[in-house]
Amino acid sequence: MQDKTHLVDEITGHRRMRRNRKADWTRRLVQESRLTVDDLIWPVFIVPGSNILEPIPAMPGVNRMSIDRLVEAAKEAADLGIPAIATFPNVEMELRDETGSNALEANNLINQATAAVKKAVPNIGMITDVALDPFTSHGHDGILRGNEIVNDETVEQVVKAAILQAEAGSDIISPSEMMDGRIGAIRRGLDAAGHQNVGIMAYATKFSSGYYGPYREAISTAGLLKGDKASYYISPANGMEAIRDAALDVEEGADMLMVKPGLPYLDICWRLKENFGLPTFAYQVSGEYTQIKAAAMNGWIDGERVMMETLLCFKRAGCDGILTYFAIEAARKLNRG
Repeated sequence: MQDKTHLVDEITGHRRMRRNRKADWTRRLVQESRLTVDDLIWPVFIVPGSNILEPIPAMPGVNRMSIDRLVEAAKEAADLGIPAIATFPNVEMELRDETGSNALEANNLINQATAAVKKAVPNIGMITDVALDPFTSHGHDGILRGNEIVNDETVEQVVKAAILQAEAGSDIISPSEMMDGRIGAIRRGLDAAGHQNVGIMAYATKFSSGYYGPYREAISTAGLLKGDKASYYISPANGMEAIRDAALDVEEGADMLMVKPGLPYLDICWRLKENFGLPTFAYQVSGEYTQIKAAAMNGWIDGERVMMETLLCFKRAGCDGILTYFAIEAARKLNRG
């Protein structure tokens, strides 16, 4: 009787994929994608006041922080080797209005936080968002006129806000409101104000997604939103449209591109990197985070393992880094080896 191993080798042509998987050292030797602490950006939520660490019910393990507590957290992040944090303000309701005018206050919450962190932890990068949704009484990312989010008026205000954020010490402006022409306008505004070295990380493809719910609770816009954001976010069905949108951001001067949400849009991450070659980032958004946390809390999955697996998926899809609420937890694990 012919040896069964010989028969298998005849079929496979002596190619056995398992040879490279046989031991830990061979698996490490041939590993294609690697996740390091250098790949992590930590999104954080800030509130007015002092000594506040306020749990967000929809995001287990994530807190809103007053600026003093944020400074402490930034020091920990820097000590862990995390390159940058991204700040998102929960503004007092009495400061919100139809046009988001508080975004134009030099001493508003986000600018105070930026200045405080850069003073105390100068070696960590500060990434700030200039969308108006934390500042508007209706929860939209732009200025609402009647039933329309007006594009050009919103862009004009976003440019002014971006300049103020740069003056407060922001290293990278990251506009997320998806208005047409915003990247070029912000670049021109920053340059004219003497901030040529401040970068722009464009939310190049921000999809009209159901994954944003916990984030909207975190910045207290969930109950404010009138209608949806489909008139300015990209439909989840439209991959080619997303590439065209990103191409405009590249043409207008974006230094980096972001895909949001992350895991459901790994194909878009890959296509942006392949098409443009710019540093490309994914935002593992609040809904992605909460799904993993909730399933782990119920004992349905190994939370730490799934956390690391999803972060590695972004690297495999071509991302240079990931904005993730897991940043501190993942950095601790990576530093343990």
